[in-house]
Amino acid sequence: MPTIVWSDKLSVKIRRFDNEHKHLIALINDLHNAVSYGEGGMALGRMLSELASCTQDHFEHEEQVMRKYNFPGLDAHREAHQAFVRRVADTYNKGGIAQAVPLFDFATTWIQDHIMRMDTEYSEFLIKAGAK
Repeated sequence: MPTIVWSDKLSVKIRRFDNEHKHLIALINDLHNAVSYGEGGMALGRMLSELASCTQDHFEHEEQVMRKYNFPGLDAHREAHQAFVRRVADTYNKGGIAQAVPLFDFATTWIQDHIMRMDTEYSEFLIKAGAK
């Protein structure tokens, strides 16, 4: 059962970002299932690595588009992205796979809050500027 369920309230109405958000949510849900079913460290390690990679790619895509259209909230958005990456890396580095549950809990809360609070701030601005 998914922990985060995609709904229109999570949509930023920019197809690429919505698709990337859906993928990140699927990865977080997969991580939750893996932890729930007691999958081994190698599987969890691969999942955490994929989540980190996809998250970093997504953040870069968002920031590129914000830069392209001169979004005034770019700096604050970049700082939020960097804080997320640091928190995940710090947590993982302190305990490796044993930190899968705290990382999952943090990522679940953070992504929903970030999309609904910060990402919706850029949505209307970028759409008016021409982003699709």
